[in-house]
Amino acid sequence: VTMDDHLTGAIERAKVQLRRDIPGLSLTVHAAAEWNASSEALSRCLADIASGDIIIATMLFLDEQIQAVLPALQARRDSCDAMVVCMSAAEVTKLTRLGSYKLGGPESGITTMLKQLRGTTKGGAGAKQMKMLRRLPKILRFIPGAAQDLRAYFLTMQYWLAGSEDNVVNMVRFLISRYADGPRKHLRTMVKVAAPVEYPETGVYHPAMQGRLAEAVDRLPARSGPRGTVGLLVMRSARLRQRAFASFRPLPADWMRVPPSSNSLRSTASRASTR
Repeated sequence: VTMDDHLTGAIERAKVQLRRDIPGLSLTVHAAAEWNASSEALSRCLADIASGDIIIATMLFLDEQIQAVLPALQARRDSCDAMVVCMSAAEVTKLTRLGSYKLGGPESGITTMLKQLRGTTKGGAGAKQMKMLRRLPKILRFIPGAAQDLRAYFLTMQYWLAGSEDNVVNMVRFLISRYADGPRKHLRTMVKVAAPVEYPETGVYHPAMQGRLAEAVDRLPARSGPRGTVGLLVMRSARLRQRAFASFRPLPADWMRVPPSSNSLRSTASRASTR
């Protein structure tokens, strides 16, 4: 359950991979932005919350959207295998439950320690927070008990924020491997989990390049002969979801070279420049 459909494409492709691991697996995404225009969309979302075994909710800030699903999330919290709510308003984030860890519970010594490690967020707050997000699972890895569930929370955020198809696949595998329970508990051993794939905040993309994303333009495949260059500047999140792929796939030709560049700070869908 999330604010809009920005990860729908990646999730649909991830579903194909996941069903090879777990035949019959059901993975659905619900966009809160659709609920005003479609009461059926909200009804489908509430039905899936009521029956979901692992529930992930992100980017829920608007009170109207929160109130639409809050009772359903509250009712399902203690009976599902796991519930992860992140990057959302406090009243819904505190519904997170991963194993023995409940985000809305009393503050533990681990949580206090993490707040001290976090330090100030003034000046370059976003970059500092992302750096800390990557550090926390490494720190928590060696602390037993509930800290492992807290580590799972931060890893889930890492998978989601770098929301490529591969990261969505491994986010679901990871949560299944730790929290599938009851008649689904045997699924924990059926999946192989890879760590979150990290992508540069800014860089270049090419479908023929290893990893597809790189920080330096010299990593782009070389082509001989003189030609013009068309550059496409797209949002990093769009690049990870491959949503902008159709925009430039038809462009390369014998007379043209196209190096898409991703930028995490752009709010526009894309801009083009030619030389």
